[in-house]
Amino acid sequence: MNTGFDRVASFYDLVLWPFEKLCITRWRARLRSRIAGPLALEAGVGTGLNIPFYPPGVRITAVDISRRMLERARRRVERSRGEVEILEADVEALPFEDRRFNTVFATFVFCSVSDPLRGLGELRRVVKPGGLLLLLEHVRPESAWGGALFDRLSPFSARLTGEFINRRTGDLVRSSGWVVRAEELLATSAVRWIEAEPS
Repeated sequence: MNTGFDRVASFYDLVLWPFEKLCITRWRARLRSRIAGPLALEAGVGTGLNIPFYPPGVRITAVDISRRMLERARRRVERSRGEVEILEADVEALPFEDRRFNTVFATFVFCSVSDPLRGLGELRRVVKPGGLLLLLEHVRPESAWGGALFDRLSPFSARLTGEFINRRTGDLVRSSGWVVRAEELLATSAVRWIEAEPS
């Protein structure tokens, strides 16, 4: 499946590198202690930047819509020691049976999912009762000026990169049938760590 992310796959990690060094890698590291098994699903694995933080002893299925991003993710899997299966799949139409995974997670993904409610609904469908959703997302800031700025810039970022930077992802999680157990602000109010359970 060809996507806009295929066009940026070759330099995606390079663009993110300074932000990874500054703070994102530290945030990703939370996954190691929060992903519960035995089965987990990463939605939107991209180039595989989360793979070094997969916990041992958990079988992880990682999906993405971009073939070229997946090529890079597979290289990271080859260097890892975990049980990881890489698949091309769309979070809006996951090819898994209901109630399969103990944990479902995504980082900086739902700003670019075409129908985030549908995607979050799919994650709820495939997680086990009592399972866990983990999200690391950038969202619309809460401040009046920040929110207005992101609203103004979002149409341009959506055209350039496919990212809607003004989404209220916490609200979308609640609207799609999840019960939010934790929502932590990581960088002002524009980056958040969200943990939720299916209702």
